[in-house]
Order: sequence, then structure tokens, then C-alpha cells
Amino acid sequence: MSQTFKTVAKFQYSAEAQIIKGRLESEGIQVFLSDNITIDTDPLVSNAIGGVKLKVFTEDAMQAQQILESINKYSIDDEGNAIQCPNCNSEEVAMFSTIKDFKSFFAFLFGFMFGTLPFYSKDKYRCNTCETEFDIE
Repeated sequence: MSQTFKTVAKFQYSAEAQIIKGRLESEGIQVFLSDNITIDTDPLVSNAIGGVKLKVFTEDAMQAQQILESINKYSIDDEGNAIQCPNCNSEEVAMFSTIKDFKSFFAFLFGFMFGTLPFYSKDKYRCNTCETEFDIE
């Protein structure tokens, strides 16, 4: 009998896909990754080939989608509570890296010139509802 696969998610890097793979496998769903080795070899081709594809058997696709939807996509604090926007109190807050200050800009230039990854970047939070950017102490 021929088994068919369905792609249920795509990720920019294989580390993200491995985490979700572990979550789905803990629920008894067999998971297959495609293009993960290519992207591990050269992460710059991720957008060109469509990222790492997370595939499951077609009969498991609905259950896998439900599990993926149950995973919180927004930031939480050290106690596991959702981070709230100080402006609108929304819990749709995501972390991002920025290079707005001199130290992070210098690190970016150094990394660009010498072919290394940046060793310093400033992490901030952005509310998806009102677009407010803020820091957390």
C-alpha cells in the first residue's frame, strides 16, 4: 500500500522544525523532514527552496494541524505567563532583534566584513496588535 505525505508546516531553519517534530512525535505522529540537510549545509538557500518542510502521513494531517494550532506563537516570561503589551494589554507580543544602537551596528559591520555571525544584537518585543516596541526588565 502506498503511503502519501502532506506538508503541514514550513520553517526557515531546521532547529525550529526539530522542536515541532519532537512535539508531534510525542503525540504519536510519525514526522518526516525534507530539505533540512540542505538548509543545515547552507542556511542562505532556505528562502530559495521554501524552507524545511515538516511532513506527516495524510491520515495524520488533521491531528497534526490541531497540535500545531495549539502551540502558542507569542512570547512568554520566565514563569510561563504571556507577555502583555504596555500600550494595549494585548498578549500577541513577539520578540525580535534590532541593530539600532552603536554597539549592535558595530557588531553587524564586523560580522559582515569578516564573514562571521553577529555576536551582539539588541532584543526587543513588538506588539502585533498596535505595533508598539518595548523592552522588558
